[in-house]
Amino acid sequence: MPSPKVFALTREEIAAAAQRLGATRPAKWTVMVNGRELAARPLVLEAAGVPPNDPTNSHQAVAILQDRGFDVFYEGKVVGTNRENVPDVNAEDLIRSMRGCLKGDYDLVADREREHRIEKER
Repeated sequence: MPSPKVFALTREEIAAAAQRLGATRPAKWTVMVNGRELAARPLVLEAAGVPPNDPTNSHQAVAILQDRGFDVFYEGKVVGTNRENVPDVNAEDLIRSMRGCLKGDYDLVADREREHRIEKER
């Protein structure tokens, strides 16, 4: 359980701490704030004003950052996005847009039907 100070952080407090925070050692969990990639846990601890031995772990810090709308990365790959930037996708529209994408020189369905026909003839 993160400490009460950490749990009560706002997005603005985290952004302000990002400007104060200097370079940190390389980290697996990072967050982008104002164009800077920072270590997630040290940023959250700095924003809350708690010592480095605070019981808040990296996963809790990541959850807090995601809840506040920050994009979080694990070893450079996005693992969480700001929900305001994610478009709503209708499943039917997505499927309709993908129809026929395997057609052309190589048609998976036609090849499979040909294999079945050959098997039946044997």
